[in-house]
Amino acid sequence: MMEAELNLTDQERTALQEISRRTGKSEHQLIHEAVDQLIARFQIHDRPALMQKARGIWKDRQDLPTLDELRSEWNRF
Repeated sequence: MMEAELNLTDQERTALQEISRRTGKSEHQLIHEAVDQLIARFQIHDRPALMQKARGIWKDRQDLPTLDELRSEWNRF
């Protein structure tokens, strides 16, 4: 796990300490939650672009079973 140095202003540090006191969560936990939320927000915005980029990537593949072959396999039970 990579540890990163975090430089906060006095105001940010005080606010983080207060939130920690109110929630009962450590400052470390709060920082991880904030980073997770930031990552999730960017992933949501990137999703349409990533889906567009992936569009048609299997179009020319010849090694994949046809839909009928897949259905016949599913129906064997």
